Amino acid sequence: MRLKYKVIVLAVLPLIAAVSAIAILVAMQARGLVHAQEQVLKDAMLAAKRAELQHYVQLAQTSIAHLYSSGRDDDATKAEAARILSEMNYGDDGYFFAYDVSGLNVVHPRQSELVGRNLWERRDSEGLPVIQRLVELAAAGGGFLDYRWNKPSTGRETQKLGYVVPLERWRWVLGTGIYLDDVEATRGMLRGRMGEAISATVTGFTIVAIVASVIVFAGGMALNISAHQLADRQLKALAQRIVTSHEEERTRVARDLHDGLSQLLVSIKFHLELAQQRVADGRADSNEQIAKGLAGLGTAISEVRRISHNLRSSLLDNLGLPAALRQLLDEFQLRTGIAVDARIAAVDLPADDAGATTLYRIAQEALTNVERHAGASRVRVVLEVADRTIRLAIADDGRGFDPARIDRPASGGIGLRNMRERIEHLGGQLAVASAPGGTEISATLPCAASAKGAAA
Repeated sequence: MRLKYKVIVLAVLPLIAAVSAIAILVAMQARGLVHAQEQVLKDAMLAAKRAELQHYVQLAQTSIAHLYSSGRDDDATKAEAARILSEMNYGDDGYFFAYDVSGLNVVHPRQSELVGRNLWERRDSEGLPVIQRLVELAAAGGGFLDYRWNKPSTGRETQKLGYVVPLERWRWVLGTGIYLDDVEATRGMLRGRMGEAISATVTGFTIVAIVASVIVFAGGMALNISAHQLADRQLKALAQRIVTSHEEERTRVARDLHDGLSQLLVSIKFHLELAQQRVADGRADSNEQIAKGLAGLGTAISEVRRISHNLRSSLLDNLGLPAALRQLLDEFQLRTGIAVDARIAAVDLPADDAGATTLYRIAQEALTNVERHAGASRVRVVLEVADRTIRLAIADDGRGFDPARIDRPASGGIGLRNMRERIEHLGGQLAVASAPGGTEISATLPCAASAKGAAA
């Protein structure tokens, strides 16, 4: 993926996603606040209307109190009470109604066709038996009821809040109600205004996201050229380091072959030719030259094995990393005379695994550095497994060096920097700690392997 597209994916898109998430969260919180405010407003308006209804019913009771308190229960007295209640209207749709406990309508000034009819079974559009519930509330001492009823001024069924009280001696239910469409209208107005505010907020966040995205994109594109140049330099440095490493490895192998194996083969050839000459001359001392030639041939075979072992340890392929490390340490101690303290655990790491090769090469390079540069008298090597991680540590008591060199091109071999690159390529880590008096290189590699035995 080209860098400018990476800038978009890694910078612009997360920024847009973050701003969008914030905008959505703000919108959700605002809608929740609108809902809460609507509920508070509705509760407050309903509380005011309940108080208003109670006041109206008290006025109605007061207006017929002289008739009800007279103790008369005759039809004329009830008719006079019904007349008074029918004339008591308020607002455009405010009126009083009365039913007897059987559901017979006694007073209904706005729908006179209902007077004298039994409405006990009447239900609103939501299936609520209105008259039955009003009678039940009155029988319980009075109360409020939400139901739907035709609004006189519009002729449409509208949500209504009713309040009733009993007139027990007359077996009447007296009440009034207030239509709640104004409450819903107020809530709708609040909802609309808050919706406009939410839309404005989301629009503002969108503008901010666009502007910020443009700025980030412009900044990323401004860095595009320099980043490409840096990447090119790093790529060239890496390519040069690889070429240098290969050339140095070839040079080392060529030097081993020329200085060691080639001279041994020439010596063997000389001894065998001399033996051949003596045999041709009939001399009896040809066996001595043949023996020297065979001895040289054995040395040559050992030299071939050494060169092959340096290129790739056969034990690493056949017996695995622990055995290859033990052989490497034995040869190191025999060659240098430096004491080796080894604690190598048997681990379940396949010999052909890239991790085994990487850890072996790190140990090989670290020991080479100790031999050439450290001036150490003792080396400690630890191979262990813990928490699904393999750890290889090589420590010496030498003169130390500046660990900052790990970030500079190495001078030879795979180098400290190449050690880090090789282990990090497999998801591991390399830690280098050095000071006068000692150096420790620790490589950790994630692995599902577990120790199979005690440390060696």
